[in-house]
Amino acid sequence: MNVYDTANRLAQEIKSSEEYVNFKAAKEAIKLNQNLQNKIKEFDIARYTSQLESMQTGKTDEEKMKKVQDLYAELIEEPEAKKYFEAETKFNILVADVNKIIGEAIREVME
Repeated sequence: MNVYDTANRLAQEIKSSEEYVNFKAAKEAIKLNQNLQNKIKEFDIARYTSQLESMQTGKTDEEKMKKVQDLYAELIEEPEAKKYFEAETKFNILVADVNKIIGEAIREVME
C-alpha cells in the first residue's frame, strides 16, 4: 500500500467527515455577518496572544484572560457563534486525534 495514497484517502475522509462539514458550514454562516465575524476575529487574536504570552513567560496575565473570557461569554450568546465554536472544537478534536495516531505510529523513530 502506498503511503501517499493512504494520506490522500485520509484527506478525503476528513473532508467528508461530519466535523469538517459542520465546521465549514459554521464558518460560512459567520462570513454572512460581518459584525460577528469581526468579533470572532477579535476573540481569536486575544486568545492567541494570551496563550502565546503564557507559553513564553510561564505566567498567565489575569487581565488578558478575563478579556478573553468576557469576549467568549458575549459571543456564545449569539446562536451562530455558539454553533461555530462547537463545530470548531469538534473539528480540532478530530485533527488532534489523527495527529496523535500518526505520532504514536512514528514515535519509535522520532526518539
